Amino acid sequence: MALLRHHPLAVIVIAQLFGTSLWFSINGVWFSLAAELGLTEGDLGRLTLSVQAGFILGTLTLAVTGLADRFRASRIFALASLIGALMNAGFVLAAPHPGLDAALRFLTGLCLAGIYPLGMKMVIAWTPSHAGAALAWLVGMLTLGTATPHLLRGLTLGLPWEWALLGASALTLLGGALVLRLGDGSHLPPTAGPVALRGGLEALRLPGFRAAAGGYFGHMWELYAVWMLVPLLVARELARLDAGPALVPMLSWLIIGIGLVGCVIGGRLSRRRGSAWVAARALAISGALCLVYPLLAAFHAPPAMLIALLFLWGLTVIADSPQFSALASANAPADRVGASLALMNAVGFGLTLPAIWLTSHLWPGQGPWVVLWLLPGPVAGLIAVHGQGRGGPPQAAPTAR
Repeated sequence: MALLRHHPLAVIVIAQLFGTSLWFSINGVWFSLAAELGLTEGDLGRLTLSVQAGFILGTLTLAVTGLADRFRASRIFALASLIGALMNAGFVLAAPHPGLDAALRFLTGLCLAGIYPLGMKMVIAWTPSHAGAALAWLVGMLTLGTATPHLLRGLTLGLPWEWALLGASALTLLGGALVLRLGDGSHLPPTAGPVALRGGLEALRLPGFRAAAGGYFGHMWELYAVWMLVPLLVARELARLDAGPALVPMLSWLIIGIGLVGCVIGGRLSRRRGSAWVAARALAISGALCLVYPLLAAFHAPPAMLIALLFLWGLTVIADSPQFSALASANAPADRVGASLALMNAVGFGLTLPAIWLTSHLWPGQGPWVVLWLLPGPVAGLIAVHGQGRGGPPQAAPTAR
């Protein structure tokens, strides 16, 4: 116990890494699962959407009811980890049954709402003096956790796909146990109570918050759809190299996981150049790739070049996330920061649903061209945030996504 309490931030971010491995656990084993059960990319979209929908409902429920402030954060985190691990493991039996498989993925997303947001709260409770930098690491660990299922599959090649899924559940149980053992810090922020929905919406009247939220919405339209598409794009290029599918999981893990580096670099740059500067440039680069990548793929650019662009995409597609939330926090009404961010996150995750649905269902006919459907997000986000790039609203240290 004493050892854990001497390094609380390390415990929390590791637990976050382990817990969020549930998020894309199906995506990590997708090719084996699809081959065994005869599933399509549309099914991949359906299962990914189920997790997103569960997470959205869970976060809204926690915010509106105030449950996250009525019970100890470490206990909610541990309970969500336990139930989420069971739901994820249960997918092994539910996979052949359409409807039941989506229901379990929805429940997994519901449990993730007790892991990611509660992890943010615990970071504030344990490290109040440097919460901004710590939360930037937490966003990075969410990214690495999202990539972890691909690593697990890469390490279990030759074994049934169920092993990787059960590995994610085992990691989540370990993360929940670590947090339960650590307990809550002594610097919890004041209890705000249930979110007033009207209060959150009122923040949109403020130009600074509206600009930050608009940038965040454009970023979210792109983010999760890109993460879903990564293994499909990697598999396409490896097939052109006659390399076979064995490298897909490890490359996917590296491409998504490099977003951790992007978050850390973005956090450091924001201290010198400001959050708006970092967010706008990261969003511009990832948005440009939405246009450039399918064009290069159409003209048969070398696979190595396209895979290199995927690494650049993985680096930048998440780097703007902490910065948009930092800007939103700085520009929200002081007495409604929690409500404003909760609703901004809910709308942002809601926008991932149509983006994932579009790209997954159009992939069989359009291939890499589906990436163009993501371009409107970064374009709209850049238009929204443009006024912030010239020193408009106050800058802030990175906070959570």
